[in-house]
Amino acid sequence: MDGNGRWATNRGWPRLAGHRRGAERIKQIVRTAPDMGVRYLTVYAFSTENWKRSTEEVLGLMGIFARYIEKEADELASLGVRMRFIGERGRLDGKLARLMGGIEERTKDNTRLTLTVAINYGGRNELARAAARLARDHAAGLISAEDLGEEALAARLDTVGLPDPDLVIRTSGETRTSNFLAWQAAYAEYEFTETLWPEFTPEELAKILSRFGTRDRRFGGAKA
Repeated sequence: MDGNGRWATNRGWPRLAGHRRGAERIKQIVRTAPDMGVRYLTVYAFSTENWKRSTEEVLGLMGIFARYIEKEADELASLGVRMRFIGERGRLDGKLARLMGGIEERTKDNTRLTLTVAINYGGRNELARAAARLARDHAAGLISAEDLGEEALAARLDTVGLPDPDLVIRTSGETRTSNFLAWQAAYAEYEFTETLWPEFTPEELAKILSRFGTRDRRFGGAKA
């Protein structure tokens, strides 16, 4: 969801105004995505590298996350949305971490849409943490050397229980993956759009999904 800061700067507004508008855009996409056939939606809200930003912007973002969870909990539950979070929670504010755990528990039985929010997330960090869990389990005798394979590692990722993404969309004209779902997106299709996230509409999402539907996905196999 890139481009919030640039969207605000282009209007002479503080960057946090763009992040607040970006949060409103998430709400709109979440409401409309299930009607387009989307059952799993993952949004990259804050990366492990985003701590390099100014203290004001980081604290402002954390406040926006907390308010979003508090404000949207009832509506998400009523819409049948299950909410999950991925990323390393240890560095997050305690109140925010508790809010995250609370809404996960409250919405765990919802099935219309699974909304996964990546906060303090990085693909390499996730893989390192999963490998460490795997090493500890092996040392404790919980898994044999013969079983140390892809399935064992995948079972220790933050996304356990979620399907791998079919499609990754990046907004704002950037064409890099920025450490997002490094393992899971190995065979995902990619779309890059010039649109800044606060201007990304359900109509644009529908067009991207339509193009995605025409792609020939062979997952490494030969075309028949």
